[in-house]
Amino acid sequence: MPILSESAIAALLAPYLPNTPAALRSQLSLYLDLLLKWNARTNLTAIRDPEEIVRRHFGESLFAARHLDPNTPTLLDFGSGAGFPGIPIALLHPKIQVTLAESQNKKASFLREIVRTLNLSAQVWPDRVESMPSDRRFHIVTLRAVDNMDAALPLAEARVVPGGQLILLTTTTHPPGSGQTIPMPNSTSGVLYLRDNI
Repeated sequence: MPILSESAIAALLAPYLPNTPAALRSQLSLYLDLLLKWNARTNLTAIRDPEEIVRRHFGESLFAARHLDPNTPTLLDFGSGAGFPGIPIALLHPKIQVTLAESQNKKASFLREIVRTLNLSAQVWPDRVESMPSDRRFHIVTLRAVDNMDAALPLAEARVVPGGQLILLTTTTHPPGSGQTIPMPNSTSGVLYLRDNI
């Protein structure tokens, strides 16, 4: 029996992704159950309430996914953690080749398990982004809740192809420089920040 029904997941996601497709609700239900199971024995996320996980992790990631071009060829989720925003983006836009970069072994193992369980074409890079070949670049690079945003930002920017896009899920106190800032639903300070790499 799933922790939350698919209809409950859809209701929680409505502010972020109206009319969540049935297939996506089913995949997110599997994702939620696996995340909670793993989180009980290894710290994947500090948020433990299932409804809050759906809102904060799934919802905010899907909100970001809504603002992406679904025909984007490649995306790097920098410091993916438990897969946010990369996995929900890969679920909503399966044509995008998503790379999940996560250097912590337990989190990278979880990412491999969720990619396998959901039958995604996403790849897991189980190391630091800096250790990727220097010519490996992406059309979109996403960052969310990385430990040191100031240190991560230049590393992320270096991975964006010319004409590509940097996307941060951050707070209004942290958006760096000029770019488009979109308020996050149900949040007093959360924003989606998009900046084109000219």
